[in-house]
Amino acid sequence: MLRTRFAPSPTGRLHLGHALAAITAYDLARSHGGAFLLRFEDIDSTRVREEYYSAIEDDLRWLGLSWTGTPLRQSVRQDAYAVALSVLRETGVIYPCFCTRKDIIDEAARMTHAPHGPEGPLYPGKCRSLSQATRRTKLDAGEPFSWRLDAAAASRLTAPLTFHDLRHGTIAVDPALLGDVVLARKDIGISYHLAVVADDALQGISHVTRGEDLLPSTHVHRLLQRLLGFPEPVYLHHPLVLDETGKRLAKRHDSLSLLTLRAQGRTPADVRAMALAWGHSPPC
Repeated sequence: MLRTRFAPSPTGRLHLGHALAAITAYDLARSHGGAFLLRFEDIDSTRVREEYYSAIEDDLRWLGLSWTGTPLRQSVRQDAYAVALSVLRETGVIYPCFCTRKDIIDEAARMTHAPHGPEGPLYPGKCRSLSQATRRTKLDAGEPFSWRLDAAAASRLTAPLTFHDLRHGTIAVDPALLGDVVLARKDIGISYHLAVVADDALQGISHVTRGEDLLPSTHVHRLLQRLLGFPEPVYLHHPLVLDETGKRLAKRHDSLSLLTLRAQGRTPADVRAMALAWGHSPPC
């Protein structure tokens, strides 16, 4: 069965961009007799507010969307993420990084050709080359650290990979595109990258639909899926709803929140039309 999901963070009210993401996933599932699931990406407990869980569900119901089963909360999945992280550690494709944000900026500034990705400078790899003895000394001393993916080591194990996107076609995975991304850190635990691939596998998501700003992340996700033995979904990265300056919407855009649009007298049909006007997703 075709299965999609909408996975908002309960850190604010939904806006028009969220509506497009939810409608895209819902329509794809419904058009194929499949299932649409709701998931809450709530691992960042510093920003999550309990009232937003119900507020999001209320907005979705107002839009006319219904979902299969009880919404999954990432916050109850920490043990599963820890297991996945342990597998990667045993495989030798992650390493502890002790760099602060300032360390990374200073190191990149010293490099003649600092690595860059789609959204700017990448981690320069300072801790990748630390000796095991140095790492052990730092760990024993209780220095704070994050776990980073060793993209080069991972790519040597996975061999060449691709993924299929319903808008962009078949894309070859570039393991170095986002560099050695963080997979876990002390303040919020597991990162989006590791949590999302583990959750999609658990929920049997066959088609991952999300904004095209996350297209680069899919290169990392395919690596993790292969390393962890997870199935490969089909992807659909849809256009983004942008503000008047050409930037993607954020939860600070109150004028385009569903709560504001509802208060203005907009109907669910109005909001659906507004959201879909920003881009058309092709049939599967």
